Amino acid sequence: MALESVERTENGYLVNSNDWNEEIAAELFAEEEIEPTQEHWDVVKYVREQTLNGDEPNERGIMKEMSKLWGRKVKSKEMYEMFPGMPSKQGLKIGGCPQSTRKGGY
Repeated sequence: MALESVERTENGYLVNSNDWNEEIAAELFAEEEIEPTQEHWDVVKYVREQTLNGDEPNERGIMKEMSKLWGRKVKSKEMYEMFPGMPSKQGLKIGGCPQSTRKGGY
């Protein structure tokens, strides 16, 4: 399934998170002008998994989990270099999750 075949909100989020797959995520990365590395995929998959389990992660939570996964201290600056439009927001969008309703990064 390709991106043009799925329903999206006016802000580009998938209407149905079950429509998501890695092909669609790759197209969303391109749309967001991000060249994904394995670390980008780690963030997107983590945010997606947490959100689908009913817990929308914030920036601090993402950095904490990625620090564990990557075996080094991950700083906010690095997250924003990876996801200039805010790690949690772009992570949700690329991960096929509903748009965040939370304000701010923490």
